[in-house]
Formats: sequence, C-alpha cells, structure tokens
Amino acid sequence: MAKYLILQHYRGAPATVNDVPMDRWTLSELSAHNQYMRDFADRLEDTGEFVDRQALSPQGTFVRFDGEGRPPVTDGPFAETKDLIASWTVIDVETYERALELASELSAAPGAGGKPIQEWLEVRPFLVMPPTITE
Repeated sequence: MAKYLILQHYRGAPATVNDVPMDRWTLSELSAHNQYMRDFADRLEDTGEFVDRQALSPQGTFVRFDGEGRPPVTDGPFAETKDLIASWTVIDVETYERALELASELSAAPGAGGKPIQEWLEVRPFLVMPPTITE
C-alpha cells in the first residue's frame, strides 16, 4: 500500500468544467456536494483505503523563525498555500492507478445545478524513506 495526497484548490488549478464559485451555490447544492464527499470517504473507509480528509479555511499566515524576538509574519504579495489549497484527502491504495481512479471520482462531486464540477485535483505520493539497513 502507498499513501497519496489528493489536493483540491481554491485557485491556481485549471478552471473546472462546472465553474461556478462555491459561494454562489444554493444551500441544497452545498448539501449535495458535502454529502458526496462524506459518502466517498465512507466507502473508502469500508475498503480500507481512507486515511483522512480535511477542508481548510482560506485564512492563513506564513511564519518563520528569525532568531530572537517576534517571528516575522507575512501575507503576500506572493502566492500562498492558503490561496491554493481548499481541502486534502489522504488515501492508502495498492497502486498509483488506483489513486488516479479515486481522484477522478472525487472530481465528479456535484456543484452548481447538481452537475459534476469536474475540477482538477492534484495527486501526490507521500515521500517514502528507504529502509535503514543495520548490520
């Protein structure tokens, strides 16, 4: 089994086919979308392929260590992760092809008018460290 991260974006990815911003969806469209996501996660829990899923708020800040005192904090002007990542899903699957299959299915979540959004999702494998050999 290998773990993959599926990223959904606020901005930065190619436009979706059903390109209506989520803040213009009706309450029933939002409910249908959220139910699709819950059903997707539930099904993958049943197959043992689901690890975790979280939605992220668009608010965020960059922070870094800068020696003693208060750390510097910035909010631009460069593209920030908060501008890009809306949510993430972690799956644990047998093959890369299975990861792509599940991401494609997730891309079909309903949006405005109940039609699939067909959004572009980013699929990234977790970095796996080689085993430590001890003699």
